[in-house]
Amino acid sequence: MGKKDKNRRGVVYSTDPNFNYSYNDDSEAEAIEPEQQQLRIFLDRKRRKGKEVTLITGFQGPDEDLKELGKFLKTKCGVGGSVKDGEIIIQGNHRDRVLALLIEKGYKKSKKSGG
Repeated sequence: MGKKDKNRRGVVYSTDPNFNYSYNDDSEAEAIEPEQQQLRIFLDRKRRKGKEVTLITGFQGPDEDLKELGKFLKTKCGVGGSVKDGEIIIQGNHRDRVLALLIEKGYKKSKKSGG
């Protein structure tokens, strides 16, 4: 017996023959204007063997917009990185540069957080 729908969360079995499971798809999140986004920029080295990465969290909106923003930041900083679990990871310590780029792009409420 294979797993047909991995997105079904919380429902295992129903005895109701007319039961129709419906769920909200997280990928269809509404886009929020950049001025209203509250992004946080961290310097992180946990689980990375001591290597520093710039971590941007707090983005609300579709995954496509997050990936587009991540690609923009990686290109402007000239480094690698990735977009995972609603976070943008930029290799190296680029907090000041990323903050300036985000403010320039319209994310006025962005802040540096942490040490």
